[in-house]
Amino acid sequence: MDAAAKVTSKGQVTVPKLVRDALGIEEGDEVVFRVEGNRAVLARTPDFLTLAGTVKVPAGKRNAAWDDVIRKTRTARATKRR
Repeated sequence: MDAAAKVTSKGQVTVPKLVRDALGIEEGDEVVFRVEGNRAVLARTPDFLTLAGTVKVPAGKRNAAWDDVIRKTRTARATKRR
């Protein structure tokens, strides 16, 4: 599917309704542009709360304070470099 839009003097583009409908983009949604060669690809940014549980977390890092996880990870990486 191709859909055209004009760029305003402020660099803004209105995403055509056909594209919004196809991607499920609604008012307030965030989108991301990825440049691939001489093209830009538009994608709807996922709601990160819907991603909960999709990434496997090692047992040792579950229910741990984020600061502790970062500290342990950095310590482990520093130890490996030696």
